[in-house]
Amino acid sequence: MDEVRHQRAGRAARTAERSRKGARVGRPYILRNIPTYDVLSEENLIRIERAADRILAETGIEFRDDPVALDHWRRAGAEVEGLLVKFPPGMLREVLRSAPAEFVQHARNPARSVVIGGKSVVFAPAYGSPFVMDLDKGRRFGTLEDFRNFIKLAQASPNFHHSGGTICEPTDIAVNKRHLDMVMAHLTLSDRPFMGSVTAEERAEDSIDMARIVFGRDFVDGNCVILGNVNVNSPLVWDGTMTRSLRAYARANQAAVVVPFILGGAMGPVTNAGAIAQSLAETMAGCALTQLERKGAPVIFGNFLSSMSLRSGSPTFGTPEPAIGSMVIGQLCRRLNLPLRCSGNFTTSKLPDGQAMMEGTMSMLAAVQCGANFILHSAGFLDGLLSMSYEKFMLDADLCGALHSYLDGVKIDDDQLAVEAFAEVGPGNHFFGCSHTMAHYETAFWDSELSDNEPFEKWEAAGATDAATRANRAWKQRLAEYEAPPMEAGMREALEAFVARKKVEMADMWY
Repeated sequence: MDEVRHQRAGRAARTAERSRKGARVGRPYILRNIPTYDVLSEENLIRIERAADRILAETGIEFRDDPVALDHWRRAGAEVEGLLVKFPPGMLREVLRSAPAEFVQHARNPARSVVIGGKSVVFAPAYGSPFVMDLDKGRRFGTLEDFRNFIKLAQASPNFHHSGGTICEPTDIAVNKRHLDMVMAHLTLSDRPFMGSVTAEERAEDSIDMARIVFGRDFVDGNCVILGNVNVNSPLVWDGTMTRSLRAYARANQAAVVVPFILGGAMGPVTNAGAIAQSLAETMAGCALTQLERKGAPVIFGNFLSSMSLRSGSPTFGTPEPAIGSMVIGQLCRRLNLPLRCSGNFTTSKLPDGQAMMEGTMSMLAAVQCGANFILHSAGFLDGLLSMSYEKFMLDADLCGALHSYLDGVKIDDDQLAVEAFAEVGPGNHFFGCSHTMAHYETAFWDSELSDNEPFEKWEAAGATDAATRANRAWKQRLAEYEAPPMEAGMREALEAFVARKKVEMADMWY
């Protein structure tokens, strides 16, 4: 029994020591040191682009409940018939020339600002789940406490770079007021970049106004400090709720993340090539609209391909077809010279189990290999995005840590080649105690916080725990140790006054 306690204490001490090193800060973002992976030839990329141009010119896209957007398209030279807009071939690409290829999203802590575009990779938690889940309480509606907990867990992890947005829906707060509490939580519980509301134009503007309190109005006008994730109503419809929010971010010089959600067989074709052409058409239109609202505004080209079970009609996530489709989206986005949001840690599993990690790893590898710069849904995604899981969040954070090392690639220099170590060790001997190993043993390999690499007998004697159980312990410990980043008292008071005033001005709405 003493031996078991000693093993547990030793593991806990090693975990605590890893946590103390760097105070869980990590890098502000990743600089990719491996190439992107191209799967299609130039000829086939051109065929997809031509198919997208035909969709845009012959079928068109509807823009509903936003007369300003229709006016923008008329002035730009599109054909507008009622709500339907048709685009001459090449028009959208020309409009998109003014969008920046990369930009900085500034954080409240300048050391945590991120570059989005180029060779940078930014991990952000999952977004939008109405339910939360853990091993203790099961599946339930998300609350503001859950929302705050996930911000704390992301802030405390060195493996994320971004606080995210609607990590889960705080369903205990009125629909028309919860955006105020969510943005407040991002600004006070994290000092990383974050996302604001897009569920109504006025909520987008509230989010931006709260950012202005923290960063200053003039700074916000000249710099990106907040993102808004807007979705196409696929197939081929842009709803006014989204375009009005998109334009609110753009006119404030803040970045919209423009994302179609194409469920193959329902909101798009079952064939990968057709879904990719549709996605290209819908996303280019949304990105171009930001430039018509404010030329030069930052924008992120987004994508969310998914599949479905054609036998049951149920959505499926983390499957191979959308993963390889993401690789093609990466190629197409690079031809437009825009920052990319693509793929994420997707799964349809209902538990943080083997299915969840298999599907999530497939889609995350596609994200990093396709060249994605901003990877939303990096952690916590479960149940087809209906549930945000505490345990899966911790397991995914571990995977994100591994991907840091994966994206670093292989460094080549005299020390790494270790020729002198071979001379010291000689044939037939081990490298355990040689000077090269001793110089590198603390940093040579990525070290998981959750994996158990002990021999079977030691694992069994220590309780025979599985990964989900270890993750359950880890998130509780992480929350217990969490410390909020400092904020000036006057800034917090100004935010609290803004939120209080806005809430008083409107009655609660619950739908």
